[in-house]
Amino acid sequence: MDEKPNLIVDLTFKFSLKIISFTEKLETEKKFNMANQLFRSGTSIGANVCEAQGAQSKVDFKHKCKIAYKEAEETRYWLRLCQQADSYPFEEGMLGDIQSIVKVLGKIISSTN
Repeated sequence: MDEKPNLIVDLTFKFSLKIISFTEKLETEKKFNMANQLFRSGTSIGANVCEAQGAQSKVDFKHKCKIAYKEAEETRYWLRLCQQADSYPFEEGMLGDIQSIVKVLGKIISSTN
């Protein structure tokens, strides 16, 4: 079965893989609390987007996308903390990734009636 490309599914899946790698890096530096927060919110984005693909209605689809959007905003917060905290590792590209995801999700939500 060939699946059609889906931008937001692909973006969030690839981002989840980056989150896994980055949180492993945080754990090696004993930043366990931040690693846990980022892992949970960062991988939840893609999980909610995938769940939205099987939504029972447009209302359900929009609701799941809104949850993914909220998780993306939370993830952006944790990444910004890593960026600003002196003793935390940070990967610049991840902020750009999450900003793209937030924009795409925002457009999906605003265009779903």
